[in-house]
Amino acid sequence: MLIATIVGALTVAVAVALLFFGMRGKDLVLVGLYLFLSGSISLAVAYGAFHLVLKSPLKMRHKIALTGAMGGLIALANVLVTAVMMFLSNHDLTLLIVLLVFSLIVSLLFAFILAGSMSASLELLSAGAKRLGQGDLSVRINVASQDEIADLANVLNSMAQDLDTASRLKQELEQARKDLVASVSHDLRTPLASIQAMVEAMEDGVVSDPDTIKRYLSTIRREVEQLSALINDLFELSRLDSGTLELQLRPSSVQDIVASALESMNAQASQKELTIESKISRGLGPVLVDRNKIQRVLHNLIQNAIRHTPSDGTVLVEAQDQGPMVQIDVADTGQGITQEDLGRVFERFYRGEKSRSRDFGGSGLGLAIAKGIVEAHGGWIQVSSTVGEGSRFSFCLPKVRPSG
Repeated sequence: MLIATIVGALTVAVAVALLFFGMRGKDLVLVGLYLFLSGSISLAVAYGAFHLVLKSPLKMRHKIALTGAMGGLIALANVLVTAVMMFLSNHDLTLLIVLLVFSLIVSLLFAFILAGSMSASLELLSAGAKRLGQGDLSVRINVASQDEIADLANVLNSMAQDLDTASRLKQELEQARKDLVASVSHDLRTPLASIQAMVEAMEDGVVSDPDTIKRYLSTIRREVEQLSALINDLFELSRLDSGTLELQLRPSSVQDIVASALESMNAQASQKELTIESKISRGLGPVLVDRNKIQRVLHNLIQNAIRHTPSDGTVLVEAQDQGPMVQIDVADTGQGITQEDLGRVFERFYRGEKSRSRDFGGSGLGLAIAKGIVEAHGGWIQVSSTVGEGSRFSFCLPKVRPSG
């Protein structure tokens, strides 16, 4: 490194002497030799002094100032030696020394100012990193410069932002886990308590007449079916979360999927005196889906529409072409969803403010499962609603790609 520096500096100096000052022959050789000897000694001294300063316990601003001072002092020594060798007059030598000392002080001043600015920026970085290490993820470091220190500050700020986002996500997931446990406990405890009470009543002989026993058994069977459905939903949800849901993708007709779903829901719609109908665009190509899973999505959406639509209302299932996708809408003329609830309808066990009643809102997992199934197919699902006018759930499924 030292040799390369000497050779480079010597080359530049000789080129300047040759091109700008017209030195030739012996003078050029002497200048080159002198510069080589002077430069070698100066760089060796500077290199040793620099390492001493670098390893010292001084602060950065002092190290930079001392480094600048070393450069000035070495330059001063070289000029003095040169002046003595050239037998300059005392007057000229004194003037030269004064000018060099003045230049050295100015250089030290600017070096100290620069070092102070860099040191202040580094202190900001150090304080910010310390706060970050203590868990203060809101810390942000503002550095006025546009250099490597500013780049480092930006990296630390970006890391702090990522950590803050991860921390918030962790808190949300932890809260979701607590809510999930509480919701599952509630939805399991209520029917189990009812079943236990009825079984104990029959076992203790409190209820003995055949009609009451038959009614109790019917209720127990219904509660067991609801528990079984809840457990199946939880199992389906766990497979969606773990990515182990297996899809049997096959080309399927949208018309057939919708017709099958409507047929299975006609009885519920008739019981509530609702009109349920479909509107399928002509020429829709087949979609590449697991038909059973998509049937479940439609079943959940239509069942929700029926549940929240008053008598004499309408539930409409539409399907239309959307380029590489097919969009299916389930619209109703029901009570609608408030803006507060609209962004949370796909959350697990979320049933809005209407109570935690299972009789009113089902398990609270249907829409979460529907969302997971649609997204597992590479599609999307969304909802729009107006209170008092109804809701529209829309989801897209990929078409079968044409061969060739």
